[in-house]
Amino acid sequence: MEPSEQNEFYSDHISIVVCNYYQLTGRQMMAENQSGCDVDSGSDAASAQSIFNAPYAVISHGIEAEPVFNYVNKTAMKLFNMTWDEMTKLQSRYSTEQPNREQRLQLLNEVKANGYIDNYSGIRIAKGGRRFYIEQATVWNLTDNDGVYYGQAAMFSHWRFI
Repeated sequence: MEPSEQNEFYSDHISIVVCNYYQLTGRQMMAENQSGCDVDSGSDAASAQSIFNAPYAVISHGIEAEPVFNYVNKTAMKLFNMTWDEMTKLQSRYSTEQPNREQRLQLLNEVKANGYIDNYSGIRIAKGGRRFYIEQATVWNLTDNDGVYYGQAAMFSHWRFI
């Protein structure tokens, strides 16, 4: 089900995304979230709605053997030319073309080992074959409130169609 007022825009998930981003990078994900990882500022529906409607892309996948996207905001859906239902059924490796999948896997392994990386660039492919180049992306690990590995997320605001 797509994020909405009924499910508080996936506020629990977004709380983890925002909190882990702050813990790993020391940076705020949203201008209005000045308290970093405060549960009240990162987990409410308004913050989650803000992320869902943000002008930058936010996307995450889970921990399956072949990870599947479990969150995507409107900007990312538009870039990938897919609906929420299409994106959240997609194995994340299919966001890249076959020749680029090894590079993507190396990136994800580096993130898993180091917590996060900044300034990632790479080619992605949208439904219908349109390619785009993402730049200056941050990719980071997600852990739940008990510190258990939960997946990975990415955020980027720079892209160009190629």
